Amino acid sequence: MFHIFKTENTLAFMKRRKAAMAFSILLIVASIFSLATNKLNLGLDFTGGTVIEVGFTDTADLKKVRLVLGENGFSDAIVQNFGSPRDVLVRLAPRADVNSETIGSDVLAVIRAGTGSEVEMRRIEFVGPKVGGELTEKGGLAMLAALICILIYVSLRFEWRFALGAVFALGHDVIITLGLFSFLQLEFDLTVLAAILAVIGYSLNDTIVVSDRIRENFRKLRMGTPSDIIDISLTQTLSRTF
Repeated sequence: MFHIFKTENTLAFMKRRKAAMAFSILLIVASIFSLATNKLNLGLDFTGGTVIEVGFTDTADLKKVRLVLGENGFSDAIVQNFGSPRDVLVRLAPRADVNSETIGSDVLAVIRAGTGSEVEMRRIEFVGPKVGGELTEKGGLAMLAALICILIYVSLRFEWRFALGAVFALGHDVIITLGLFSFLQLEFDLTVLAAILAVIGYSLNDTIVVSDRIRENFRKLRMGTPSDIIDISLTQTLSRTF
């Protein structure tokens, strides 16, 4: 069998558990603090706003587009290529001082005047705050439902103590990931939400692999302390969890 991580010696994981727990608690506290103070930089999928796609005749200079938009009152615009180097997507957060009916033509006029290029409107879409709020609510409910299902599944597959450990591990991974997004102020949109659900999936997979090996070794190995058996189990699963 091919092993990504192979070791002949049992690693003393439990010996370092206190340091690992202290480090994890520190990260969780820092993440919660960042989420409470900085909050998440929610994307238009959650906050609502305007998405404008424009097409250039030549390769678009994104830096120049950002500059001219910023100089003309659209400093919060998110500008990125969409598909080809000539297609540009402009994302604008909802603003009370801007007419939503004319914002597309206003942005197009600013880009044309500032870049001196031939630019055409491809499409414009509006995402209302109500839709964004519904997505936020449904996303949170989806994560909560996933945690409940995991708790039930692991309880039936193993026992309730493993289930609690699985849920705590998932909470640990999700909170730290969200804390990193909050600290760095990275945009949090539906793509990131899908990635968070993927993190939950990988975390659950590792938890089940480790729990299954621990349960098996407790049945097979009669010698050694629980800490020794856990160390052996964790070492044996490294090739599957790395």
